[in-house]
Amino acid sequence: MGLLDNFEKGLERAVNGAFAKTFRSGLQPVEITSALKREIDTKAAVVSRDRVLVPNTFTVRMSAEDYDRMSRLGPALTDELVDLVQKHAASQRFQFAGGITIELQPDAELSVGMVQVDSQNVKGQVAWTPVLDIDGKRYPIIKGRTVLGRGSEADIALGDTGASRRHAEVQWDGSRARVRDLGSTNGIQLDGAPVSDSVLEPDSVITIGRTRIVFRVLAQAAAAPRREPATERHDMNGFWGPAE
Repeated sequence: MGLLDNFEKGLERAVNGAFAKTFRSGLQPVEITSALKREIDTKAAVVSRDRVLVPNTFTVRMSAEDYDRMSRLGPALTDELVDLVQKHAASQRFQFAGGITIELQPDAELSVGMVQVDSQNVKGQVAWTPVLDIDGKRYPIIKGRTVLGRGSEADIALGDTGASRRHAEVQWDGSRARVRDLGSTNGIQLDGAPVSDSVLEPDSVITIGRTRIVFRVLAQAAAAPRREPATERHDMNGFWGPAE
């Protein structure tokens, strides 16, 4: 099974869950995934023996009707697409000049079900955005501690009777993450093994009761700094590539 097949199966699971009511007809998320992959592969430029540069800024154009349905999801779909682009580039050992940006736009000239992708290479700083993926929803993690549990005092409330009121916390220092049990009744598992305190690697799975929580780190374009007069632009310094 190819890499794109794995991507599409992962996105298909999301479609069958939280996205199911939105995507019954017209353009499908997996078709956007395929179009993004083709755009990356087509625009890959060999800079040197160890450096193949690919676009990092994408504009995905579709019919107004398809755009309306996609827009109902807010940032969830875009985050998923950024994650898939990031993984595809890492698997091919491609590199980006900055963080990944994907923007959806309506196009009156496109009919329902059609998609076109425009891309460019934009240098800039990367904002590493950690998120917890729970039942098809994405919860950004703020720097510091994020508490998960069944109680109202938890930062992320879990509707799971197997969860304690303050069950566990995810710590993020800006570059690394940990998960720590807070003395819960049923404990936690990380990638199927019981733990009390452990480092979190990207795409690792925390299990609390019957709830499956996926930790992800998205490489997104950093917010442009504000300048006077009110104009914004990216810092042109810096370079990053997929982690080994």
